[in-house]
Amino acid sequence: MSLKNDIEMVKEELNSEEKFFEKAVITEKFVQKYKSAMIAGVIAVVVIVGGNIAYDINKASQISAANMALSKLQKDASDTDSLAKLATLSPALYDVWNYSQAVASKDIKALELLQNSKAVLLSDLAKYELAQASQNTQKLDEYSSMQNAIYTDLAQIQSALLLINDGKIDFAHQKLSMINEDSPLYATAKSLRHYGVK
Repeated sequence: MSLKNDIEMVKEELNSEEKFFEKAVITEKFVQKYKSAMIAGVIAVVVIVGGNIAYDINKASQISAANMALSKLQKDASDTDSLAKLATLSPALYDVWNYSQAVASKDIKALELLQNSKAVLLSDLAKYELAQASQNTQKLDEYSSMQNAIYTDLAQIQSALLLINDGKIDFAHQKLSMINEDSPLYATAKSLRHYGVK
């Protein structure tokens, strides 16, 4: 009986070794067949990861250099080298610098150029500053009717004040009534309708 058990045990062992070798051969054939594709995949992953790391390092370096150029401009606004460097490294930050200088010096030409900025927020602010500087109700109305204008309600109040100064009280009432109740300027508009426009 023990000999029979021993033979069965040896058979099972041989079967398991045979299956192991069979799987090893299949794996070897698979590796041989797709060896170049696997190596190419590993190389591609390494290149992509390396490229991302290099890009992040380059981007951080650009941001640091742009911040340094801006810092120099804050100390000396006439530093043309820093201004040119800022324009190259960060066009959006360059536009912000120009906007701050244009508003401070009330430079209409610079604001007109900034209306076309790729930075949507900055473009909107420049349009508002131009409309406000014009002291023209039509330009303020054009600005306030723009979709997603930031200072819509403020432009309407300024337009209403210009109408009040021109003695056009009814038109001023219409402007002030267009300001929604959920606007932060609603109380101001309500006060102007009540006290300033009678």
